[in-house]
Amino acid sequence: MKMSDNHHVTRSYGLLEGFLAKRRACLAGRLIPEGHRRGRILDIGCGIHPYHLINTGFFEKYGIDKTIREKDYVSLKDDNIFIKTFNIEDGGKLPFDNDYFDVVTMLAVLEHIEPSHVSRILNDVFRVLKNDGIFILTTPPPWTDRMLLIMAGLGLVSVTEIKDHKDTYRPEKIITLLQKAGFEREKVRYGYFELFMNIWVAAKKAGA
Repeated sequence: MKMSDNHHVTRSYGLLEGFLAKRRACLAGRLIPEGHRRGRILDIGCGIHPYHLINTGFFEKYGIDKTIREKDYVSLKDDNIFIKTFNIEDGGKLPFDNDYFDVVTMLAVLEHIEPSHVSRILNDVFRVLKNDGIFILTTPPPWTDRMLLIMAGLGLVSVTEIKDHKDTYRPEKIITLLQKAGFEREKVRYGYFELFMNIWVAAKKAGA
Protein backbone atom coordinates (compact mmCIF):
# COMPACT_ATOMS: atom_id res chain seq x y z
CA MET A 1 0.00 0.00 0.00
CA LYS A 2 1.66 3.21 -1.16
CA MET A 3 0.71 6.85 -1.04
CA SER A 4 1.15 9.57 -3.63
CA ASP A 5 2.23 13.06 -2.58
CA ASN A 6 -1.36 14.26 -3.04
CA HIS A 7 -3.01 11.64 -0.81
CA HIS A 8 -5.05 13.20 1.99
CA VAL A 9 -2.99 12.52 5.11
CA THR A 10 -4.63 15.23 7.24
CA ARG A 11 -8.12 16.39 8.12
CA SER A 12 -8.28 18.90 5.26
CA TYR A 13 -6.47 19.35 1.96
CA GLY A 14 -3.02 20.86 1.57
CA LEU A 15 -1.03 20.58 -1.64
CA LEU A 16 2.19 19.73 0.24
CA GLU A 17 0.77 17.55 3.02
CA GLY A 18 1.68 14.25 1.36
CA PHE A 19 5.18 15.46 0.55
CA LEU A 20 5.72 16.71 4.12
CA ALA A 21 4.46 13.41 5.57
CA LYS A 22 7.05 11.62 3.45
CA ARG A 23 9.81 13.93 4.66
CA ARG A 24 8.92 13.33 8.32
CA ALA A 25 8.75 9.58 7.80
CA CYS A 26 12.12 9.53 6.01
CA LEU A 27 13.70 11.54 8.81
CA ALA A 28 12.31 9.19 11.46
CA GLY A 29 13.58 6.24 9.46
CA ARG A 30 17.12 7.60 9.50
CA LEU A 31 16.99 7.98 13.29
CA ILE A 32 15.91 4.38 13.96
CA PRO A 33 18.74 1.85 14.46
CA GLU A 34 18.37 -1.25 12.32
CA GLY A 35 18.35 -3.57 15.36
CA HIS A 36 15.23 -1.90 16.76
CA ARG A 37 13.26 -2.90 13.67
CA ARG A 38 13.06 -6.49 14.89
CA GLY A 39 10.65 -5.28 17.58
CA ARG A 40 7.58 -3.04 17.79
CA ILE A 41 6.91 0.58 16.84
CA LEU A 42 4.05 2.81 18.00
CA ASP A 43 3.10 5.89 15.98
CA ILE A 44 1.06 8.32 18.10
CA GLY A 45 -1.25 10.40 15.92
CA CYS A 46 -0.77 8.13 12.91
CA GLY A 47 -3.43 10.03 10.94
CA ILE A 48 -6.18 8.93 8.58
CA HIS A 49 -3.60 7.47 6.22
CA PRO A 50 -0.78 5.93 8.33
CA TYR A 51 1.96 6.57 5.78
CA HIS A 52 4.81 6.23 8.28
CA LEU A 53 3.67 2.81 9.50
CA ILE A 54 2.92 1.49 6.02
CA ASN A 55 6.35 2.44 4.75
CA THR A 56 8.62 1.56 7.67
CA GLY A 57 10.03 -1.91 8.28
CA PHE A 58 9.24 -3.41 11.70
CA PHE A 59 8.21 -6.79 13.05
CA GLU A 60 4.98 -5.27 14.45
CA LYS A 61 3.56 -1.80 13.87
CA TYR A 62 0.92 0.01 15.94
CA GLY A 63 -0.81 3.32 15.44
CA ILE A 64 -3.27 5.36 17.47
CA ASP A 65 -5.30 8.39 16.46
CA LYS A 66 -8.47 10.05 17.70
CA THR A 67 -9.76 10.83 14.20
CA ILE A 68 -9.96 7.33 12.74
CA ARG A 69 -12.31 4.32 12.83
CA GLU A 70 -10.61 1.02 13.60
CA LYS A 71 -12.83 -0.95 11.23
CA ASP A 72 -11.42 0.98 8.27
CA TYR A 73 -7.95 -0.44 8.92
CA VAL A 74 -8.62 -4.14 9.53
CA SER A 75 -6.97 -5.11 6.24
CA LEU A 76 -3.65 -3.67 7.45
CA LYS A 77 -3.38 -6.46 10.02
CA ASP A 78 -2.15 -8.72 7.20
CA ASP A 79 0.97 -6.52 7.18
CA ASN A 80 1.29 -6.59 11.00
CA ILE A 81 -0.10 -3.04 11.26
CA PHE A 82 -2.60 -2.57 14.08
CA ILE A 83 -4.55 0.70 14.24
CA LYS A 84 -6.56 1.76 17.28
CA THR A 85 -8.90 4.68 17.89
CA PHE A 86 -7.52 6.47 20.92
CA ASN A 87 -7.47 10.08 22.13
CA ILE A 88 -4.28 10.71 24.09
CA GLU A 89 -5.82 13.82 25.67
CA ASP A 90 -8.72 12.00 27.32
CA GLY A 91 -6.67 11.29 30.43
CA GLY A 92 -6.31 7.54 30.13
CA LYS A 93 -3.03 5.69 29.81
CA LEU A 94 -1.82 4.46 26.46
CA PRO A 95 -3.51 1.06 25.91
CA PHE A 96 -0.26 -0.90 26.04
CA ASP A 97 1.85 -2.67 28.66
CA ASN A 98 4.98 -1.24 30.25
CA ASP A 99 8.20 -1.69 28.25
CA TYR A 100 6.28 -2.80 25.14
CA PHE A 101 7.81 -0.79 22.28
CA ASP A 102 11.28 -0.49 20.82
CA VAL A 103 10.38 2.81 19.15
CA VAL A 104 7.64 5.39 19.68
CA THR A 105 7.12 8.19 17.15
CA MET A 106 5.06 11.37 17.40
CA LEU A 107 5.42 13.17 14.08
CA ALA A 108 3.80 16.63 13.81
CA VAL A 109 1.60 15.86 16.82
CA LEU A 110 3.09 17.68 19.84
CA GLU A 111 1.88 21.08 18.66
CA HIS A 112 -1.73 19.79 18.56
CA ILE A 113 -1.80 18.73 22.22
CA GLU A 114 -3.15 21.01 24.94
CA PRO A 115 -0.08 22.03 26.98
CA SER A 116 -1.68 20.84 30.23
CA HIS A 117 -1.64 17.24 28.89
CA VAL A 118 1.88 17.13 27.47
CA SER A 119 3.81 16.10 30.60
CA ARG A 120 1.40 13.25 31.37
CA ILE A 121 1.57 11.96 27.80
CA LEU A 122 5.37 12.04 27.73
CA ASN A 123 5.46 10.18 31.04
CA ASP A 124 3.33 7.48 29.45
CA VAL A 125 5.54 7.33 26.37
CA PHE A 126 8.46 6.67 28.71
CA ARG A 127 6.44 3.92 30.42
CA VAL A 128 5.65 1.97 27.24
CA LEU A 129 9.19 2.22 25.85
CA LYS A 130 11.61 -0.63 26.49
CA ASN A 131 15.00 0.10 28.02
CA ASP A 132 17.20 1.43 25.20
CA GLY A 133 14.01 2.22 23.24
CA ILE A 134 13.87 5.44 21.23
CA PHE A 135 11.24 8.18 21.19
CA ILE A 136 11.23 10.36 18.06
CA LEU A 137 9.15 13.50 17.66
CA THR A 138 8.94 16.35 15.17
CA THR A 139 7.32 19.75 15.61
CA PRO A 140 7.56 23.19 13.99
CA PRO A 141 9.50 25.81 16.00
CA PRO A 142 7.86 29.07 17.14
CA TRP A 143 9.36 31.19 14.35
CA THR A 144 7.36 29.31 11.69
CA ASP A 145 3.92 30.41 12.93
CA ARG A 146 3.43 33.25 10.44
CA MET A 147 4.89 31.29 7.54
CA LEU A 148 2.57 28.33 8.21
CA LEU A 149 -0.47 30.62 8.23
CA ILE A 150 0.59 32.06 4.89
CA MET A 151 1.12 28.57 3.48
CA ALA A 152 -2.32 27.51 4.75
CA GLY A 153 -3.88 30.55 3.07
CA LEU A 154 -2.25 29.52 -0.20
CA GLY A 155 -3.58 25.95 0.14
CA LEU A 156 -0.12 24.46 0.56
CA VAL A 157 -0.80 23.01 4.02
CA SER A 158 -3.99 22.07 5.81
CA VAL A 159 -5.88 25.05 7.26
CA THR A 160 -7.59 22.73 9.74
CA GLU A 161 -4.30 21.38 11.05
CA ILE A 162 -2.63 24.80 11.38
CA LYS A 163 -5.61 26.29 13.23
CA ASP A 164 -5.49 23.31 15.59
CA HIS A 165 -1.99 24.17 16.86
CA LYS A 166 -2.11 24.59 20.66
CA ASP A 167 1.48 25.57 21.46
CA THR A 168 4.97 25.91 20.01
CA TYR A 169 8.23 24.44 21.27
CA ARG A 170 11.91 25.26 21.12
CA PRO A 171 14.37 22.38 21.56
CA GLU A 172 15.29 23.48 25.08
CA LYS A 173 11.64 23.35 26.15
CA ILE A 174 11.18 19.88 24.67
CA ILE A 175 14.33 18.58 26.37
CA THR A 176 13.15 19.90 29.73
CA LEU A 177 9.81 18.12 29.30
CA LEU A 178 11.57 14.90 28.32
CA GLN A 179 13.83 15.07 31.38
CA LYS A 180 10.80 15.46 33.62
CA ALA A 181 9.33 12.35 31.96
CA GLY A 182 12.42 10.31 32.84
CA PHE A 183 14.74 10.65 29.84
CA GLU A 184 18.35 11.57 30.60
CA ARG A 185 19.66 14.78 29.04
CA GLU A 186 22.73 13.08 27.54
CA LYS A 187 20.46 10.57 25.79
CA VAL A 188 18.55 13.31 23.90
CA ARG A 189 19.56 14.57 20.46
CA TYR A 190 17.88 17.18 18.29
CA GLY A 191 18.26 19.06 15.04
CA TYR A 192 16.36 20.87 12.29
CA PHE A 193 15.10 19.90 8.85
CA GLU A 194 13.08 21.44 6.02
CA LEU A 195 15.14 24.64 6.05
CA PHE A 196 14.77 25.07 9.82
CA MET A 197 10.97 24.88 9.51
CA ASN A 198 10.85 21.74 11.67
CA ILE A 199 12.59 20.35 14.74
CA TRP A 200 13.40 16.70 15.27
CA VAL A 201 14.16 15.20 18.69
CA ALA A 202 15.30 11.64 19.44
CA ALA A 203 15.41 10.50 23.07
CA LYS A 204 16.75 7.12 24.17
CA LYS A 205 15.43 5.50 27.32
CA ALA A 206 18.42 4.52 29.46
CA GLY A 207 18.85 0.80 30.04
CA ALA A 208 18.43 -0.74 33.48
